[in-house]
Amino acid sequence: MRGRTKRAVALAVALLCAAGSAGQSRPLKPEQEAKIKPDGKAEDCIPLRSIRNTRVRDDRTIDFYMNNGKVYRNTLPYACSGLGYEERFGYATSLPQLCSVDIITVLRTPPIPIGASCGLGKFQPISGAPK
Repeated sequence: MRGRTKRAVALAVALLCAAGSAGQSRPLKPEQEAKIKPDGKAEDCIPLRSIRNTRVRDDRTIDFYMNNGKVYRNTLPYACSGLGYEERFGYATSLPQLCSVDIITVLRTPPIPIGASCGLGKFQPISGAPK
């Protein structure tokens, strides 16, 4: 029973995070993008409970804003069709973290609610990202 509870909590957090990303997509202006710099070594995983919100930048780029003020940029290995347009995604994990081996699924507007599923890349800490 305890394992089921953990999975349910992880799935609920994942869905909340995905819902929080709706309406946040916006490519950065070239001068904004030029200010963004890597800020440390890329990480394989980030803790789910620390994700405050996300911003989809385009079909390959998602910025994860953390509770502690850190920002991680995830550049997907391949473009994820519809991600930049729909601006929202979901994921399911039984672990308390989101990792580069996990798959996201674009959440679409009905009548076809499920879009492409795509693999994540590593989580690169960045500085200079707009809030």
